[in-house]
Amino acid sequence: MPDLNKNQVAIIDYGMGNLFNVQRACANVGLRSVITADKDIILQATGIILPGVGAFGDAMNNLTKMDLVGAIKDHIGLNKSFLGICLGMQLLLTESEEFGGHKGLDVIKGRVIKFNRIDKEGRRIKVPQVGWNRIFFNKIHPASQSDSVLQNIPDGEYMYFVHSYYTVLEDSSFVLTKTNYEDTEYCSALLKDSICATQFHPEKSGLKGLRVFKNWAQTITAHSELMKK
Repeated sequence: MPDLNKNQVAIIDYGMGNLFNVQRACANVGLRSVITADKDIILQATGIILPGVGAFGDAMNNLTKMDLVGAIKDHIGLNKSFLGICLGMQLLLTESEEFGGHKGLDVIKGRVIKFNRIDKEGRRIKVPQVGWNRIFFNKIHPASQSDSVLQNIPDGEYMYFVHSYYTVLEDSSFVLTKTNYEDTEYCSALLKDSICATQFHPEKSGLKGLRVFKNWAQTITAHSELMKK
């Protein structure tokens, strides 16, 4: 078993993540990490990252078969730092309509729905969205640009996206940033307590994406200090 004094972040390997790019991004900002499917390591880790690329239903099936659902929820229940990326963000929600509908982790109430394929003028929309798009801060979120995982990220900054589905949260106060794609405005980052998640891929978003990892590393330290009190 890896020494978690030296590997404080667990990157969850459930067969559907962009694992090595995420680990490389962690290393670039000084975060020590281990790629793992061991639920004991996940529970012991100071922070966990749930990446993801692919189908929602397959992802939940893999997490269930590998007995990782309980470990993820227990980690979050202990108010430890969590970072979800792309599909890893969508899995936090109650359910997805993808391929007939699937239940999610239900950590945050909401649904995952597909982008419209036709715009208001009847023109076909390219789905999935692939490429760079802008993120705009949600003014009603209690965390500002200066004290969230997106601190020092300018309003309207470009990040890299690859997705066909987006999240709709029941409580809009958890929406940290919004993004517009064709006719749809959607949640591109969320923040609730120790849970942060992004629809975009920070590990593919250049220097600003690395800033997200650096900020998240700082939140790990802050949460760890609070839990010691």
